[in-house]
Order: sequence, then structure tokens, then C-alpha cells
Amino acid sequence: MIYPNINPIALDLGFIQIYWYGLMYLCAFLAAYFLAKARVKNLDNWNSQQIEDLIFYGAIGVIVGGRLGYMLFYNLPNFLSDPLSIFAIQGGGMSFHGGFLGVLLAMVLFNKKYNKTFFMTMDFVAPLVPLGLGFGRLGNFINGELWGKVTTSPLGMFIQEQGVSRFPSQLYQAFLEGLILFIILWLYSRKPRPLMSVSALFLIFYGLFRFITEFIRVPDVQLGYLAFDWLTMGQLLSLPMVILGVYLLFKSTKKRVFA
Repeated sequence: MIYPNINPIALDLGFIQIYWYGLMYLCAFLAAYFLAKARVKNLDNWNSQQIEDLIFYGAIGVIVGGRLGYMLFYNLPNFLSDPLSIFAIQGGGMSFHGGFLGVLLAMVLFNKKYNKTFFMTMDFVAPLVPLGLGFGRLGNFINGELWGKVTTSPLGMFIQEQGVSRFPSQLYQAFLEGLILFIILWLYSRKPRPLMSVSALFLIFYGLFRFITEFIRVPDVQLGYLAFDWLTMGQLLSLPMVILGVYLLFKSTKKRVFA
């Protein structure tokens, strides 16, 4: 396979340039909105106004948290030397873990407005997230960033500019963190489940999928491996998610409250 070397600018109108990366985020939010509308049909405690506010709060949390998380977790020296670089998002540079924390904070504010409990909201939100993650990884692929390691495997993709074949780790992550995780959560949440259990499955499977794919992904050049010549920042941030997910899943089995 040969990397198609896609122009990151989807549409150049002269006075404004529209990037594929931004369009992927738009697709992510639209997917979350329509999935939420589909979910709410079977629930009595949600309405259209709440769904619209939920997506708005979530979008702010993703963008602000994702960018700030990237600068703090992955690019702190550059952020400290040039704080305004935080606004240069057209070329990529978003952190899932930062976006995740941003969404958690946004949902706290959403819950205060609508008097909902934290896990009632998060169990509703969790199945809406994976497809958005998949679109985000497609954006990474189009930008030609976050490549996997050099390989001679037929599963690799030849990058003409680099003169080598690499694992298209962005596509692997789009498949696992996007499509597969979505199928797991969507099917599981179709029936009433113990409170926290849907959120727990999200944490467990996202953490596992991310931890596994990091083994073939090249770490950010400014960080490299953190330890043992294989531990990456992505793995370090994902491991607590798995541990917390297992704890919440165990705790949910003792609850009689259903989401």
C-alpha cells in the first residue's frame, strides 16, 4: 500500500481555508448528535433541548481539553516558550486524554444545569464517543501524523516523502478505538444496565486498545519512550483508565440502579 499523500486543506476559498482535520471534528460532533437522538427515543429522562446542550458542552470540552492536554502532556516546553501556539490547531495536536478530562468537566457543568447525576450522564454519553474518536484518527491519517513504526510487513504503508513503509497506526486506532469500541458500547447499552457499567466498559476497552496500539506507534519525538524503551505517554495515561474501569465495573455489579 502507498500513502496517498492527501492535501490537508479540503477547500481553499482564498479568504479562508477549510482543513480536513476540522471537518473530521465536525463529523464527530454530528455523529454524536444523531446517535444521541437515536438513544433518547428509548429514554424518558432526556429531551431534545438537553441533547443539544449536551453536544455543545461536550464539543467545548473536547476542543479546549484536547488542545490544552496536548500542550501539557506532550508539548510542555514549546507551550511554555510560546503560549500562543495553543491556538495553532489546524495542523493537529490534540490529546484524547486531555479531551476526556475536558468532557468530564463539561459534563459536571451540564449536570448542574439539568440536575442529573454524573454517571447517569456519562453512561448516556459513552456510546456516543467512539465514532468521533475514529474520525479524529482519520484526521491524523490525512495529516500524515502519528505514524507507526517502520516495517517490511504487507500491512505497512509506503510513505514516499520518507522513503520507508510504516504501520498506519492511525487506521488501526480508528478501527479499534472507533468502530469496534462503538459496536461494543452500542450493543451493550441497548438494554438497561447497572449504573456506571457502560462508562466502565468505555474506560476498559479504550484503555486496552490504546495501550496495545501504542506498541506499533512511534512516540512523539519530543518525548520518546518514557521507560524500558517501550513505555509511551499514551500507555501511561491509558493504564489508570483500565484500572478505574475495572473498579467501576466491579462496583456496578452491586448496584440496583439502572441507566
